[in-house]
Amino acid sequence: MNHSNTLRSNESIFQFFKGQQFREALKQSFILLHPKYLAKNPVMFLTEVGAILTTIIAISELFSSVAYSFSLTISVILWLTVLFGTFAEALAEARGKAQANSLKQTKTSLKAKKIQGNQIEMVDAESLRIGDIVSVSAGEMIPCDGEIISGVASVDESAITGESAPVIREAGGDRSGVTGGTKVISDQIMIRVSVNPGETFLDKMIQLVEGAVRQKTPNELALTVTLSGLSLAFLIVTVTLYPIAKFFDVEIPIPILVSLLVCLIPTTIGALLSAIGLAGLDRALRANILSKSGKAVELAGDIDTLLLDKTGTITMGNRQAKEIFPLSGFSKEEVNKNAFFSSFGDETAEGRSIYTLLSNLNQSVDHENLLEFKVIPFSAETRMSGIETKDGDIYRKGAYESIKQNSKKLPENLATELESIVERVASKGSTPLVISKNDQIVGVITLTDILKKGIKERFTRLRSMGIRIIMVTGDNPLTAGSIAKEAGVDDFIANATPERKLEYIRESQKKGHLVAMMGDGTNDSPALAQADIGVAMNSGTQAAKEAGNMIDLDSDPTKIIEVIEIGKQLLMTRGALTTFSIANDVAKYFAIIPAIFLLAVPGLSVLNIMRLSSPNSAILSALIFNAIIIPLLIPIALKGVKYIPAGADSILRRNLLIYGLGGLIAPFIGIKAIDMILSLVGV
Repeated sequence: MNHSNTLRSNESIFQFFKGQQFREALKQSFILLHPKYLAKNPVMFLTEVGAILTTIIAISELFSSVAYSFSLTISVILWLTVLFGTFAEALAEARGKAQANSLKQTKTSLKAKKIQGNQIEMVDAESLRIGDIVSVSAGEMIPCDGEIISGVASVDESAITGESAPVIREAGGDRSGVTGGTKVISDQIMIRVSVNPGETFLDKMIQLVEGAVRQKTPNELALTVTLSGLSLAFLIVTVTLYPIAKFFDVEIPIPILVSLLVCLIPTTIGALLSAIGLAGLDRALRANILSKSGKAVELAGDIDTLLLDKTGTITMGNRQAKEIFPLSGFSKEEVNKNAFFSSFGDETAEGRSIYTLLSNLNQSVDHENLLEFKVIPFSAETRMSGIETKDGDIYRKGAYESIKQNSKKLPENLATELESIVERVASKGSTPLVISKNDQIVGVITLTDILKKGIKERFTRLRSMGIRIIMVTGDNPLTAGSIAKEAGVDDFIANATPERKLEYIRESQKKGHLVAMMGDGTNDSPALAQADIGVAMNSGTQAAKEAGNMIDLDSDPTKIIEVIEIGKQLLMTRGALTTFSIANDVAKYFAIIPAIFLLAVPGLSVLNIMRLSSPNSAILSALIFNAIIIPLLIPIALKGVKYIPAGADSILRRNLLIYGLGGLIAPFIGIKAIDMILSLVGV
C-alpha cells in the first residue's frame, strides 16, 4: 500500500467530523429523513414515526392549557436521534463521493490516435468503440481501457492506483491490460479498445464509490430482519402497556410510551448499520481494492480456502536459469547452443535468463542460421516454445511431458537418464525445462524459483484466520511438491490447467467451503468467475478483470490478506456494535420502566437502582443518552474495530467482554451523569 494510503488509514477519528465531507453529510442527513429512505431501516423508521407523533402532541399542547415543554423536549431529542442516524449513513456516503470526485478529475477531455488503415486520425476518446485500435506514445495519456496488442512500455498508473512507481505493460501476456487515464512514460504501444464509453474501469469505480450499485449483503439483510423482529416485539409490548396501565388507573402519556419504545429497540445498531456497510467498500478502496459489490467485501471475511498461483505470488515470478545438463552423447557446447537457439525468440524473463547464464559461463554461441527464423510461441496447451530456422531446424524447450510426447522415442538408457535428471532437479524445488532439436531431446535447463521474502509469515497469518492455502502451478508434481514444502502451503495443484482449477473450486464448494481465487490471466477467468471471491490483478487481462468480483489496483497478489482482514473487520464491527446496542437496552430498561410506574406502584422504586432524581428526568436522561451515543460511535462504524486474527469463539468472547460489558456499563454511567446535569439546571 502506498504512503498516502497508509496515512489515510492512520487518520485520527476526529478527522471524520471535519471539512467538506462534514458539511456535505450534514446536508444529506436532512434529505435522508424522507420516509421513503428511512422505510428501508425499520428501527429508524419507527423512531421517526415516534418523533412525528410527539411533535404533533407538543404542537397540540401548545394551543391548550396543558404544559407542553416535556413533550416538546422529547420530540426534539427523537428528531436528533433520527438525524444522527441519517448523518452516520450520509457521512459514509460523503467519504465515498469525495473519492469519486478525485477519480472524476482523471476523466479529462482526452484525445486518441485512432488507426484507420495505414493512417492515424485524432479523435475524442469518448468516440472510441470496442475493437478500435489506438496508438499511444511516451508522454501521452492512455485514452481507453484495452489490451496491448503490440509493443511494451512503462506506464504511470498513479492516477488510478496511487502508486508512484511505474509498471511495465506488454503485449501477449498476462500484463497486457491497460486503463484509461493512465500515462505512457516510455516507448510506444498499440491498444485494442475493450469497452465502450461509460463502461470503462474508471466509470465503474466512480459508480461504486458513489454507492450507485451497492446492495445489502446477506448478513446485513439477516441482521435487518432480526432488528425488525425485535422492533416489532417491543412495539407490541409498548402498545399493550397502555391498557395495562389503564387497568391500574395509571395514565401513561403517549410521549413517554414513545420514549420507552425508542429506548428499547436497538436504535444504536439500527442507525449505524448502513454506515458500516458503506464503510466496508470505502476501506477496501482505500486499500486500493476495487470491489464490485459490498457482498464480496463481507464474504471475504468468511472464506476458508485460498487458491494462489505460484509464479508471482509465492515466488518472485521470474525464474532464473541456473544450470544446463547435457544427455549422454551430446557435448556441453552443443547443448548450450541448442538452449540458446530455443530461447532466441523468447522475450520472457526466463528466456533472457538463459542468455545471462551462458554469458556467466563464458560460453560463446554461434549465431549461424539465425538470419531468418520463425518464433514458436509458448501456449498453455503445448507448454513449449522455440524457433524454426530458415534451414528447417526446429529448437524447442518446454515441460518434460510435453517435449517427451513431441519428440522421438529415446533409447531406454537415455530415457532413464532424462527422467533421473528431471526428478533430481524437481526434487530440489527447481523447474526442469527439456531441450530438443528436430524432435531429439538433448538436455535439460534448470530454472530456479525464488520464494518471496516473508511469504511464510504471511501464510502463518492466513492460517491463524482458519484459511487453508492451496498453491496452483503448471509445474510437474515433483517441482510443485518441493516448492509447496518450502513455502509451507497446505496443498498444491500441479500441471494446473483452467479446467483443473475450475474442477477443484467446484469440488471444494460442494463440500461447503468458501473459496477465494487470485489470478491475472485469461486462463484464470473461469476459476475467478466460479470462486466465491475472485480477485483479479489490475495489470492482468480484461477477461480476468471482468470475471473477478474484486480488482487489486496495486496488482499485488499478497493483497488477499488485506482483502480477508477487511472482510473480517466488517463482520467484527457489525457484531461488536450489535452487541453494544443490545446490551445498551438493558440499562435503559432500568431507567425507563421504574419511571413510568413509580407513582402508581411505589414498590417499583427498588428497580430505580441508578437513583434517578425524578420520572421525567429518568426518561429524558435515557433518551438523551440514546441519541448522543450514535454520533460517538460513528468513528468506530466508519473506521472499523481493530482487527485481531482469531477464531469465531475468541471473537465472540472478546465482543461480549468489551462491547457487551461496555454497552451494559456505559448507559448506567451516562444516564446518571445526564440526570445529575438536568437536576442541576432545574430541568
